[in-house]
Amino acid sequence: MPHHVLPREDRTAMGLTAMAGAVVFFTMIDTSAKWLVLAGLPALQVVFVRYAVHFLLALAVFVPREGREALVSMAPGKQILRSAFLLGSTALNFNALYYLPITVTTTIMFAGPIVVTLLAIPLLGERVGMHRIIAVCVGFVGVLVVMQPWGAEFHPAMFLNLGALVCASLYFLMTRLLAGVESNATSQTWSSGLATVCIAPFALSSWVWPQAPADWVFFALIGIFGGTGHILATWAHRMADASILAPVVYIQIVLAAVSGIIFFSQWPTLWTLAGGLIIIAAGFYIWQRERILGKRAAADKAANIAPH
Repeated sequence: MPHHVLPREDRTAMGLTAMAGAVVFFTMIDTSAKWLVLAGLPALQVVFVRYAVHFLLALAVFVPREGREALVSMAPGKQILRSAFLLGSTALNFNALYYLPITVTTTIMFAGPIVVTLLAIPLLGERVGMHRIIAVCVGFVGVLVVMQPWGAEFHPAMFLNLGALVCASLYFLMTRLLAGVESNATSQTWSSGLATVCIAPFALSSWVWPQAPADWVFFALIGIFGGTGHILATWAHRMADASILAPVVYIQIVLAAVSGIIFFSQWPTLWTLAGGLIIIAAGFYIWQRERILGKRAAADKAANIAPH
């Protein structure tokens, strides 16, 4: 039985607000990372700072309340794998951000639910019908529209972004496997702590201090953005069903566009916007199918346990 797994609450409005806040912080993680790597800081150092501060924040939030149990995992092997996928996704994405606009990296990452649907077939043994398979194919057409492998706008760094997408999808699958097994505290401390320990030798050996005042601001805040965003997202999923929260993530395309314009004077291209709409449409379709199938499964279960 998991320790300190807090009960679910039915507070949808609070959950949606928390998830929207988390998406804002996720956008600011990418904004900070792009700013810092463009300022000359090594990408691995930026990843280290993002996770080290996240780890300290997780310890400060959870250890006083839960004590040593916040650090004890019921499934350490799966936690290590989950943490490795999250670290891989962040490292690849931060490297890609050096070369690509935030709108491009964000839009490609929107294909996460599509990749999760595909990977869940062999890894979780889930059955996926023809409707969702078609939606997956449409979603990947959207990714191709964003990447434009046939045109001058294509950049090889997009392959880094695709790697980040696969790692992030595997991270979400591992999170699904650990749901109800691990507490939020354990998942937060392990994912941030393991990343910090693994990257420290590489980051510290080639350390570069920020120079400009703005660089220091992003340097100081990136870890806070990361820790707060993940804690808010997990809290949101305790307040409302994942099926209700899922579409909130798509507001990030607007936030990424605004961030790109304000901080980097980069406007989203029509290709990025068109591909993003295709990916979002496919994601919405998959989301809607999963809601319908989930309700149908719940109804069948209720019918089977009802007295006859």
